[in-house]
Amino acid sequence: MSETLVITGARLLGAESADIIVEDGVIAEIGSGLSRSGARVIDADGLVALPGLVDLHTHLREPGYEASETILTGTRAAAAGGFTAVFAMPNTSPVADTAGVVEQELALGEAAGFATVQPIGAVTVGQKGERLAELGAMATSRAQVRVFSDDGFCVSDPLIMRRALEYVKSFDGVIAQHAQDPRLTEGAQMNEGTVSAELGLAGWPAVAEESIIARDVLLAEHVGSRLHVCHLSTAGSVDIIRWAKKRGIPVTAEVTPHHLLLTDELVRGYDARYKVNPPLRREEDVLAVREGLADGTIDIVATDHAPHPSEHKACEWQAAANGMVGLESALRVVHQAMVQTGLIGWADVARVMSSTPARIGRLAGHGTSLEVGQPAHIALYDDAVDGVFTEADLHGRSANSPYLGRPLPGRVQFTLHGGRITVADGAVLAELGA
Repeated sequence: MSETLVITGARLLGAESADIIVEDGVIAEIGSGLSRSGARVIDADGLVALPGLVDLHTHLREPGYEASETILTGTRAAAAGGFTAVFAMPNTSPVADTAGVVEQELALGEAAGFATVQPIGAVTVGQKGERLAELGAMATSRAQVRVFSDDGFCVSDPLIMRRALEYVKSFDGVIAQHAQDPRLTEGAQMNEGTVSAELGLAGWPAVAEESIIARDVLLAEHVGSRLHVCHLSTAGSVDIIRWAKKRGIPVTAEVTPHHLLLTDELVRGYDARYKVNPPLRREEDVLAVREGLADGTIDIVATDHAPHPSEHKACEWQAAANGMVGLESALRVVHQAMVQTGLIGWADVARVMSSTPARIGRLAGHGTSLEVGQPAHIALYDDAVDGVFTEADLHGRSANSPYLGRPLPGRVQFTLHGGRITVADGAVLAELGA
């Protein structure tokens, strides 16, 4: 059972200050001048209080790729970033395409305790795009999977995509598509554009993303089923999603923190920390996805946390793996790219990083408002400090962050997962109490 906590002086969603009492893992009281005999006091004077963040797109690598990350190390990284729930992508070994694997992931997350782990099931067997995986079995398992994705691979066959959308409709599931036409991106190394031409690297054209999104929103409309677009990255993709929503098509979309801040100009140094799929795009695309997030066209921010061992990044560009770690830095990047620029406020941050991802993933008990009676999943964030992001800020097993050495604002000071403190005074706890 969680200890009784009194959080003093926190700014609820960055607005008015209040005290919060947490008892038995639930917010018991909110007001001013509150106290409880024998309670632990958390001095949150001036800190922004946010509902615990929810990441709809995390690669935890376990089972099979524990050299990159484990569910324990990945959820410790999540807690460091203010996340209390993460959705685990299925590109593990074995692939999470059966009830047995997703239940194993769920159990490992429960044992770790730092954040709720909600497995995502593969759409196709082995993520090979040939036949549907056991979607119904995963949905009715103890993991109660509601999000299915072959992320890392596009469900490029339109008939299989249609059948998947039809299948998940019966239990209110959603297909999360990695929008990448494989024929248009063979051998691609970075965004197709001026920089790729100057560097002589094979380009990943925007149309490879946009054409799949256009096809899939029409399939979702035809079937009447939910579609979610992973890591949207181009101005054209924003336009397509905006059009689809105006038409009433049940589509949602996510953008990563790195696509809100970084551009393909960074590739000029051939530093493989900047190699990612989809690739870093042009400045015009960065501005477009920021606008799309601000006006609600893009629904959420998702990290696409993708850890890799150092040898997979400390090599020549063409041989390097795609992906960046992002759990510890996500809130700080959104603070810089969206809040400091005046595009959104802290209530919007709660919407795009907590309540909406939980709603899309149908994850009960998370993404709730900071109100009496709600589960005490809380992040306390210092928005008044600045610092350089270093390896000391990383708490997972891999260090392939694009932000190392880069100034970023803010710092998560406390994270509460179900009333249990996982981060205290900016430090992730080595062990959790009973």
